[in-house]
This record gives sequence, structure tokens and C-alpha cells, in this order.
Amino acid sequence: MKTALVTGANKGIGLEVARQLAAHGFHVFLGARKTEAGLAAAAKLAGDNPGEVTFVRIDVSDSASVAAAAKEVGQATDHLDVLVNNAGIVVDGDSSILSTTDEILRETLETNTLGPLRVTRAFVPLLEKARAPRVVNVSSGAGQLDGGADGWAPAYCISKTALNGVTSQLAHGLKHCAVNSVCPGWVRTDMGGANATRSVEQGADTIVWLATDAPHSLTGQYLRDRKPLAW
Repeated sequence: MKTALVTGANKGIGLEVARQLAAHGFHVFLGARKTEAGLAAAAKLAGDNPGEVTFVRIDVSDSASVAAAAKEVGQATDHLDVLVNNAGIVVDGDSSILSTTDEILRETLETNTLGPLRVTRAFVPLLEKARAPRVVNVSSGAGQLDGGADGWAPAYCISKTALNGVTSQLAHGLKHCAVNSVCPGWVRTDMGGANATRSVEQGADTIVWLATDAPHSLTGQYLRDRKPLAW
């Protein structure tokens, strides 16, 4: 059975990605910081899909938590086919680059940029044992340099720009992996809000495609709607 870890998967895009991968028959390790929410999400998905769903507590901003999660997953499987680094935050007070504090920027980078790098490093031993492993980093159009920033949530935007850079470096460093980042678009989630133009199904589409059917030779790219873009 193919295996996947999805971080930040107790709600929103992460939950939908986990649902779709389980529907594809994956054993999905549903990662979340909050145990109660993660267990509830895993239980909800487990009864509706042919694949297995297992909750794993993981706080991507905490090295000890990531190491513990890697150990737990390693005890349950001998390989990891897919890693989806979905967990992300927008911190209160992230409203203007001139007033965004160092603390807000550090907290945002810790989760949105260092988190995916930290998790990927921890799971390399399991990824290396998969036949054609894939890493998908959930980025954002807010992080694109091509087209310019509009001043919204500057710490978040910077963290996603940096995540695209991390993606490029990981693609170079992990020759055996397909490593890409994705802009899911403006999605109706807690973060995106009720007025967003895309459903969670639409937001998850390219992520799931990269995790399943995209050519394994496609790597080091930033994509939206299954197409590479300049960022």
C-alpha cells in the first residue's frame, strides 16, 4: 500500500488532500498539532475511504515533535511515498511590513518555511525507501515575486516566497524525489474566508495530482492548476 503524510490535515485543504489520497487507496498519516481535532478528522475519513487513515501528532515548528512523528510513522511503515507539507499560519498583527514585528516574522517563518524543510529532512530516510517518492509543498500566490506583492500579510507572503526557494533547493538535494510547490488559489477555508473563489476540492486538485499522477520527472517547479509558473 502506498503511504502519505499530510501536515495540517485536520481541516481545510489538508483535510481534503488527505481525503482524496485515502480515496486513492493510500495509507494516509493525518498530521495535526491538536490531538483532539486530528483524531476527529482521522475518524471521519477512515470510514469513508478504501485507504487507511492514521492520526499523527506533529507540530512542524517544533523539532522534537517532528522527530517524534517521524519515529511514530517509521514504526507503522517502512517507507513514505508522499509527503505533503501543508501546515501554515497567518499570525495576528501581520498587516504591514513597517509594523510587522521580528517576533511575528520569526513565528511565521518557523511554521511556513522552516517547518516544511524540517519535516522533509526528518522523513528523508522513509522517502528514500519508496520507489518514486514525492514531496509537495503548499505555497501561495501571495509569495510570488512575479507580479508583485500587494501588501497583504507581508510575513506570510515572505514565508511563502522563501518556501518556493526551499522547494528549489530540496529538488536539487533530493535527486530521487519529485519536489514541487503549489499555489492552490484563493480557497474557502478558515484562512481564505467565505468569499474565496475556490472550493477545497479545487484547491487540493494540483496537490493530489502531484502526489499521484504527475510525471515523476516534474520537479523543482512552482505550479497552479497543474501548470508550472514563474514565481
